[in-house]
Amino acid sequence: MSWYIDALKKYVVFEGRSRRKAYWMFALFNFIFYAIAALIDALIHTRILSFLYDLAVLLPGLAILARRLHDTNRSAWWILIGLIPVIGAIILLIYTLLPSQDGENKYGPKPDLS
Repeated sequence: MSWYIDALKKYVVFEGRSRRKAYWMFALFNFIFYAIAALIDALIHTRILSFLYDLAVLLPGLAILARRLHDTNRSAWWILIGLIPVIGAIILLIYTLLPSQDGENKYGPKPDLS
């Protein structure tokens, strides 16, 4: 849960790098919280709660994705490839699964293990 909260604390911080574990733990908790919001929406026959949750985590999600791409020595502009149906999502998935680049790169030092 600390990875999720850390990502939210860096609400719109697009600089720097994020480890693979930090990105995927954020994605896991994001999925869980969205599923809960969608379940509540289904029970009360609305979509407002899941919409508000999506809106609230849009920028932190983009920011941690940008930092994850930086960790693999790629520009955050690669996020735009996700606009290509299916292929773009597959490419982004592969990039987020790649290991961190060792040492320092142009986006900063390798993130801590914490």
